[in-house]
Amino acid sequence: MKLDYDAVVVGSGPNGLAAAISLQQNGLSVLLIEGKAKIGGGLRTQELTLPGYLHDVCSAIHPLAVASPFFSTLPLHQYGLEYIYPPAAAAHPFDDGTAAVLKKSIDETASLLGADASAYLKLIKPLVDGWPDIAPDFLAPLHFPQHPISMAKFGLDALQPATRLVKQFKSEKAKGLFAGMAAHGIQPLSNIATSAIGMVLLAAGHLNGWPFPKGGSVKIADALAAHFISLGGKIETSTYITSLQQLPAAKAVLFDVTPRQLLQIAGHQFSAIYKWQMERYRYGMGVFKIDWALDAPIPFTAPEARQAATVHLGNTLQEIKTSEQQTWDGGHPEKPFVLLAQQSLFDDTRAPQGKHTAWAYCHVPAGSTMDMTNAIEQQVERFAPGFRERVLARHTFNTAQMEQYNPNYIGGDINAGAMDITQLFTRPVLRRSPYTTSAKGIYICSASTPPGGGVHGMCGYHAAMRVLKDLGFVIFR
Repeated sequence: MKLDYDAVVVGSGPNGLAAAISLQQNGLSVLLIEGKAKIGGGLRTQELTLPGYLHDVCSAIHPLAVASPFFSTLPLHQYGLEYIYPPAAAAHPFDDGTAAVLKKSIDETASLLGADASAYLKLIKPLVDGWPDIAPDFLAPLHFPQHPISMAKFGLDALQPATRLVKQFKSEKAKGLFAGMAAHGIQPLSNIATSAIGMVLLAAGHLNGWPFPKGGSVKIADALAAHFISLGGKIETSTYITSLQQLPAAKAVLFDVTPRQLLQIAGHQFSAIYKWQMERYRYGMGVFKIDWALDAPIPFTAPEARQAATVHLGNTLQEIKTSEQQTWDGGHPEKPFVLLAQQSLFDDTRAPQGKHTAWAYCHVPAGSTMDMTNAIEQQVERFAPGFRERVLARHTFNTAQMEQYNPNYIGGDINAGAMDITQLFTRPVLRRSPYTTSAKGIYICSASTPPGGGVHGMCGYHAAMRVLKDLGFVIFR
């Protein structure tokens, strides 16, 4: 049978793009298929509110993109990708008008934590110093680490619940800062291994900052696509795949989709045990998101919050802990933990001259359609009195609308599956290679595989490496 391509990748999110590039780099002929009219998945930028106001539809700030062992090897700047680095990576304001702040300098960040300076350095500095050794192991499927001693030292802290690890801090400032970082894991802070994401995000801030692309997140997708095409790859858009029969002949097909979608497309090809495992895959909490067109910058009381593109609104450790637990249990907190981005403070391409944009979301129960606009805006107003007076227009996404926009966000879950300890390294199933399925030639390369959510492309990269080892598998249509 004559092949149309060596490999086909379905889905053009950061992992689909990474997989396609990796295979094309190694001499395969690759077709990348996207269901939407434009590539990108969670990397898209649109005028959601008013003409001239550019909003990141999904992901906005990208510390893991610049820290990615794969993306960092690509000449993406040649295709117009320019990162902007705000003076502060992130800020965490409190009710008293002060704020904790993550600076590029680890020593400066520590000094701002006062009595907790030494404890902060003891926790984060080894990770910053050892990141080149730890990153390839952390951003990979479960395996014996290349640097076991470094990984073991990291693991002793990373595997702890965030609520336990913060006990080494004395001040509410340090505890709140860490809690806001750990809450990116979208699960209760009392869960095992919730310290891992907090530590990695803090270390990323010191290593590379928390930058964002000038002109919007779509610029990352555009640069990746341009590089893929320069290598000889082909992209087909507006082609939504619902069955294997729609695909051209290839040695391998990689799906940048979640288990539920893959079962719908190719479930009839899988063994009973593999289907049973995939059906048990668990999705996590969803998000409710708002984009604002603003007449002026957000008037945060704490000056540090005006120097960061990312602001965590949750006040104390206890408040964030309570909010996330209530949401996990199916509730809608009156004071939700809010993640906010204000890119236009540092990127004048995002809004008309003198105007601004802002982006924010809170966690909600999976599938929730409750309107959290008032709760989120009250949280912003709490730390920035007068904020609502500056709102010109708003656009909202509940979980159902998020999933409709991007089918990978099942129930509004932007991590494509709960990232708790049972699915951190074994997603989507416990298998020698999580990227292979029980059907030869069919692979999964989405954030439902290790190392999970985030714009880093490592799920796609590792899936592609698996394909390269399996090139003798049967051809199918």
